[in-house]
Amino acid sequence: MSTNAQTPAYKRIQNDIRKQIETAQLKPGDSVASERELARMHEVSLMTARHALAGLEHEGVVERRRGAGTFVAAPRINFNKLMSYTEHMSSRGLTPRSRVLVARIVDQEPEIAARLGLPSNSGLVKIERLRLTGDEPFAVETCYLPSKDFSELVKAPLGRNSLFGTLEQNYGVQLAYADEEVSATAAESKIADLLGIPHGTSVLRICQVIYSTQGKPTIYAVGFYRSERHTLFIRRFR
Repeated sequence: MSTNAQTPAYKRIQNDIRKQIETAQLKPGDSVASERELARMHEVSLMTARHALAGLEHEGVVERRRGAGTFVAAPRINFNKLMSYTEHMSSRGLTPRSRVLVARIVDQEPEIAARLGLPSNSGLVKIERLRLTGDEPFAVETCYLPSKDFSELVKAPLGRNSLFGTLEQNYGVQLAYADEEVSATAAESKIADLLGIPHGTSVLRICQVIYSTQGKPTIYAVGFYRSERHTLFIRRFR
């Protein structure tokens, strides 16, 4: 029996829709075939088609609008785990895309140096990238690292490679956890222009100090995220 024949019908429908999204046949905001159309195309019951769409909606892949239909959802990132952008996108079945805006060594950043436990006049590698899904921008992220340890990062192809992965593969540095400050703020002109949103639009601002498995502060990151694209998941214990 073939693997495809062993796959439940609702899973086959879901896989087909995911493949259309991955190959850009369907893009965020595009209409997805209705339950009735899916049932006819895949020769399944209406209930099976409905189950397939409900599962995709639960995962955040599609959104169902009452009276309008089902549409491809804009990618949403859940910040409940320390993951790189590449890992976030891959976990959603999407191709990561970044554009490097700045890659250079800077100094005169005493506050950032202090957050990394460095002397105030320390040199820092500054990597600023625009994060995209397809051709649509959804985040601007800037990372700072000690230049004495990571100066070669200014030459690294971080437009297509993960910073986390590069640190692990090229420097033997594994990242373990982050302390974060999360706030809502109004997008200043530069950020708004990069994200393609009106000036003053509310965005999510996340500042992180990211530590290695050795407990050493390694990255200070500041990110501005389109707030409608991100969900902050917090588990609380009593």
